[in-house]
Amino acid sequence: MIYTAIDNFYLSEEELKDSPSRKDGIDEETETTLRIYGCDLIQESGILLKLPQAVMATGQVLFHRFYCKKSFARFSVKRVAASCVWLASKLEESPRRSKSVILVFHRMECRRENLPIHHLDIHSKKFSDLKNDLIRMERHLLKEMGFICHVEHPHKFISNYLVTLEAPELTQEAWNLANDSLRTTLCVRFKSEVVACGVVYAAARRFGVPLPEEPLWCTAFDADEDGVGEVCRVLARLYSAPKAQYIPVYKDDDSLSVLVKNRKAPEISKESPANASTDDSSTPNPNQAMLSKEASERLNETKKSDESMIKRVRTEPKTKDEMETSKDDETDVPSERIYEGEKERHKSRDRDRDRDREREREKDGRGRDRNSDRERERERERERERERERRHHHHHKKDKSSGHLENSRRHLSQDRGDYYRDKDWHRRNPY
Repeated sequence: MIYTAIDNFYLSEEELKDSPSRKDGIDEETETTLRIYGCDLIQESGILLKLPQAVMATGQVLFHRFYCKKSFARFSVKRVAASCVWLASKLEESPRRSKSVILVFHRMECRRENLPIHHLDIHSKKFSDLKNDLIRMERHLLKEMGFICHVEHPHKFISNYLVTLEAPELTQEAWNLANDSLRTTLCVRFKSEVVACGVVYAAARRFGVPLPEEPLWCTAFDADEDGVGEVCRVLARLYSAPKAQYIPVYKDDDSLSVLVKNRKAPEISKESPANASTDDSSTPNPNQAMLSKEASERLNETKKSDESMIKRVRTEPKTKDEMETSKDDETDVPSERIYEGEKERHKSRDRDRDRDREREREKDGRGRDRNSDRERERERERERERERERRHHHHHKKDKSSGHLENSRRHLSQDRGDYYRDKDWHRRNPY
């Protein structure tokens, strides 16, 4: 049982040799190759996604920790690598969309395995399956880590150590070695301080820079001589190994591409690798015979269908130019026809999608027209209300002003009457 804590995910060499992959019959060399291959995928995808180096380093550490608990035969290297990149980008606060991660890994697989590079339709069933698998694998990762994804990298110690040792010229070389050490299991065997001391020592040996020996320099940085020596030996083995290639040990299909070559994962026996490598030709297997019989029947059926297709193509009328070119291309007719059929299917699907989008746009346009008509009607009603209010206010003012004039006229007439009345009185009553 491997117990995890914030800074306690370290295994001994014996525990690594008894890994779940080894129990499923995968030998040490194959496991090492697949670990390096998965880390190469993480590093390359991080560059293509324009992620910082911290994200790629965290993803590689999560990758190694996961395969310390799970087997390569039960979990696909490519899917786990993609999930590690996606999870690490969120842990290091540089998130990327799941669509971008899937498209980058799909492109890398086509290029690495010499497959025809084609567009992965994001509306297809293949893409939706890959996205669901990415989310499911991320849940597996978090569950196996116990949701403890804290990672401490050796990079942050390198600069401090070299400043203390007064050897700043070794910084770049030690940094490169620290990046390469993430392809190995050093991150799950030693603490970051020990790995940092190991890469500093390797860089100093390469450039011939002397380091203090009495007292030993690495003891000041919480590291021992054995750990530093083991780090250097692991790095030397990494640089002497050939470039890692994909080995199909996963039981199901782990391809991210649609047009993938038919390949079958080798049978993984429950016995030891030495017994598994013995020749099986002496003991016939009835299941194997049935499988080979089914495979030969399928091959015959495909041959018949190809021949019928060739005959159908030959019977069609051709022009002179087509007759001349068909002589050279007769053998490639079935594959070309299949490719053309795929192309036509994609085109028809795109046409249907465009038609649906056009209909949606028309519906939206009709709805907008109706809304605009309603808005216009409301605006007209508001204008009418304003006009009514304006007229009402005008009539009210007119009524007020006319009443005032009438009152003033009445007062004037009364004043005139009083004047003439007084005048007549004075005439009648002289002094």
